[in-house]
Amino acid sequence: MSEKLKTQREVNGLYELSEAARANLAGNQYYNDDLAPTRLEERSWTTYNIAALWVGMSVCIPTYMMASGLMAAGLSWWQAILNIALGNLIVLVPMQLNSHAGTKYGIPYPVFARLAFGIKGAHIAAIARAIVAAGWFGIQTWIGGGALDAVIASLSPAWAAWGSSIWISFFVFWALNVWIAYLGPDAIKFMQSWGAPILGILSVALMVWAITAVNATGAGISDILNLPATYAPGTFWRIFLPGLTANIAFWSTLALNIPDFSRYAKSQRDQFMGQLLGLPTTMAAFAFVGVFVTGATVIVYGEPLWDPVAVVAGIGSPLATILGALGIAIATLTTNIAANVVAPANGISNLNPRKISYRMGALITGFAGVAMMPWRLLATAGAYLFDWLGTYGLFLGPLAGMYVADYYLYRKKVIDLDDLFKGEQSRYWYGNGFNPKAIYTWIIAGILPLLGKFIPQMAFFAESGWMIGFVIALLIYPVLMKNETSSLIAPDVEEQITERVKL
Repeated sequence: MSEKLKTQREVNGLYELSEAARANLAGNQYYNDDLAPTRLEERSWTTYNIAALWVGMSVCIPTYMMASGLMAAGLSWWQAILNIALGNLIVLVPMQLNSHAGTKYGIPYPVFARLAFGIKGAHIAAIARAIVAAGWFGIQTWIGGGALDAVIASLSPAWAAWGSSIWISFFVFWALNVWIAYLGPDAIKFMQSWGAPILGILSVALMVWAITAVNATGAGISDILNLPATYAPGTFWRIFLPGLTANIAFWSTLALNIPDFSRYAKSQRDQFMGQLLGLPTTMAAFAFVGVFVTGATVIVYGEPLWDPVAVVAGIGSPLATILGALGIAIATLTTNIAANVVAPANGISNLNPRKISYRMGALITGFAGVAMMPWRLLATAGAYLFDWLGTYGLFLGPLAGMYVADYYLYRKKVIDLDDLFKGEQSRYWYGNGFNPKAIYTWIIAGILPLLGKFIPQMAFFAESGWMIGFVIALLIYPVLMKNETSSLIAPDVEEQITERVKL
């Protein structure tokens, strides 16, 4: 076969589109520069960059609220930590598996979804992920806006007395988030690298306040750690299992769109070690901060305060309130942009790559986050943990299982990059751009968890919804795809389209 027909280039196990293939795709309706596979020289993120990304995303107020919310629901501090650690170890498995395609081929999530759903069908999965991300964007922005409002209120009594102040703070913080996201991946990388150390200082400061405040009451650290669980007898699993599903759901979004970030990694080792070092350790550590400080509020205030903004506002010292609220704002900012804007921006761009850029997608995400009314999602700990986290996790578990089955079991990690951006002539076109077998898998895998939401006798399936949906999809998808050959690339075909380069 002629050398000029080779559309992808492989160097040390990493693939990129050839320049000739990029030129040929320039006018294609399914291709733009934001969705194009990263060039090898663009893959510059080291283990530190990826670990810092996860530190920046994990040390956030929703993590704190997850831990404090479990305590407010009745678990003891160590039960809450165990729940969070276990949930993050479980979700790390599909996250690491789906990261591989991003690093190997440089593709973002909406393009990765084309493998299973088809060129057009990927819109379904990408927008489903985008809707969840928009909700998270709104939640994080509302939290950050509350922190900003606390800072200004500590400086101005008139501001504190103004009933509309929270809305002004919310939209100012919203604009800051959208602006940084609009600048793109380099700005996100810079912010995460510098934000991680600041977030560590914030964690230490919260712990110091908790110890000092508790000591002032005549109690001590042992009193915090000895606080008993408050759930009613026989209700432990009714809290622990939904809490576990909520914890898995917390990062189940990133388990899908992790290629959006792993596509910038220098190597598979960098992305693997960065995530292993950055995610479970940071989540468990900051969750401990959450349960420890929440335990302190039980002793100091007589009730668990699960909202850290309320804790900071109640400290009493204007300087401490300002510094604490600024720390919360930084923690929220670093997480919000990376975790909740990149995926929906790429997903929205995928709807019409020729007309919608990543930047326009970021703006649309910002407005969608407001439309999700985050103030309602954060009304109570139950609404946050079990209604929001527990519900969307039911729909994302099957997607994660399907992607793992498609990439590893069906395709054996072999992809034709050029065909991912073509139309009817693509091997990933299936029928009219959609793979109905992926849609069937999603529906079948979601039936039991969804029924569990409405039928009390089947509540277990909802309480463990993400895991059940993941396993069912992992088993069903390869069976449905058994006789599908239109998208399978045989080794000899890969050799025909790939130029091998040894360095």
